[in-house]
Parts: sequence; C-alpha cells; structure tokens
Amino acid sequence: MEQPHIFGPTFSTFVRSVMLCCEEKGIDYSVGLTLNGEEVPFKSEGHFGLHPYGKVPVLVLGEHRLFESASICRYLDEIFPGADLQPSDPWQRARVDQLCAEVSGYVYQALVVGLLLEFAFPKGEGGAVRLDKVEQALPEAVRIIERLEDVLGGNAFIAGNSYTIADALLIPILDYLVRLPVADRVLSADSGLRRYIQRIQSRPASQSVLTHR
Repeated sequence: MEQPHIFGPTFSTFVRSVMLCCEEKGIDYSVGLTLNGEEVPFKSEGHFGLHPYGKVPVLVLGEHRLFESASICRYLDEIFPGADLQPSDPWQRARVDQLCAEVSGYVYQALVVGLLLEFAFPKGEGGAVRLDKVEQALPEAVRIIERLEDVLGGNAFIAGNSYTIADALLIPILDYLVRLPVADRVLSADSGLRRYIQRIQSRPASQSVLTHR
C-alpha cells in the first residue's frame, strides 16, 4: 500500500492527531505543506484544491483525498494493520465517535481558539498577548476541563481502558495547554486529567509527535 501523506504543518493539533494515529499503528507516513514533493502555500489555489475550506489536515493516499481529522484517523485505522484505535463493540465505538466530535468541536473551540491562539499568535499592541481576552476565555476553559475530568473518571484513557482516536485528538490540545503560563489556573497539578496527560505524553508515539515545534 502507498505511504500516506498528511498535508499540513506539524504544529497543528489536528495534524498531530493524524500523526499520532500513524505512529500508534506503525504506519510510515510523510507530513508537510507539500504535494508530490512540491510546496503548496497555505490558502493557495492548490490548497483549496485539496480542502474546499482551506483547512488542515488533508490525507493524501494515492488518488484519494480526505479531510476532517477523525474521518482520516478512522480510515487509516480500517485499512492499515497494527493496534486497533476503535472498539469493536458498536456502543463503545459510537461513544468514541461522540468524544471525537466533542473534542474537535467544543474542546477545540474553548481551549485552542479561545485560549491557546491568544498566546501562540498574539494580536495585542506591539505583538503582546491580550490578557483581557485570556481572562474572558478562562471560565469556559475551566468548564471544559471539568467536563473532561468527568469523562475520564478513573480510566487510563479518555474513552475507557484502551488508546483510541479520541486520545489522539485530545492530547495535542492538552499538551499545548499545560505549557501555557495560565495552565495552573485551568488544571490542578494533582488532578486525574493531569496524570492522564503525563501518561499519554510518555508514550513512544507522543514522544515522536509532540516534540515537533
């Protein structure tokens, strides 16, 4: 089978999610803003030819093009051998799908759009972080973290007792979160979710992917 290419920059949380799935399954892959070895500028005509909304990632596999991170990960999990990243039980699989949608939507919006991007791409005067925007984002970030704590419960992984696509979608976001100067205002040092983050960060796949800067 041809080697998949993940179109997108390695700092993107969603690109990292697809990379994590490949790493967990032992899939050889390439990644970057290229197509057939040639650079495709972000938001260029070539980019929109890959993704109708000019987003990332896009899976390029032979003649196939597929966008939306969870859909990409589900497809890779189905067609490649290696560790299963989805439960076989229909109810448990539906629950993983629900978590994937929750992370890609609500969690991403609150933690990445609302908080992380204020630090990663400051838009204040002279390139300063807009601290008023950070303060506005913190209550929703705390609420989302409390929700994730409830979902995790006493489990080893976010959807139960095995690593799934939901973990691959979630950990790149949380890995960035714990590096922010306001992390302790959102996530307590002795929480179950903090221990979950540390546990997932220590996995070989995470060590390969999350160190990209």
